[in-house]
Amino acid sequence: MSELMERVEKALDSIRPALMADGGNVELVAVEDGIVKVRLQGACGTCPSALMTLKQGIEVRVKEEVPEIKEVEAV
Repeated sequence: MSELMERVEKALDSIRPALMADGGNVELVAVEDGIVKVRLQGACGTCPSALMTLKQGIEVRVKEEVPEIKEVEAV
């Protein structure tokens, strides 16, 4: 795993407890050209607020900890 992916994974680890508390999780799929690709799991996969969680929760946290990331998207 690349150093960049490890830093992204660490950022995701910091938000996982909140996701798990609601029955969900997030899996890191890839980091390509500054775009993080994740797969929402469990309750997060079907939640109507999943897009808000992705952009206002996960993306904000990842960008704070790994500034070179431009975007986080679900695959």
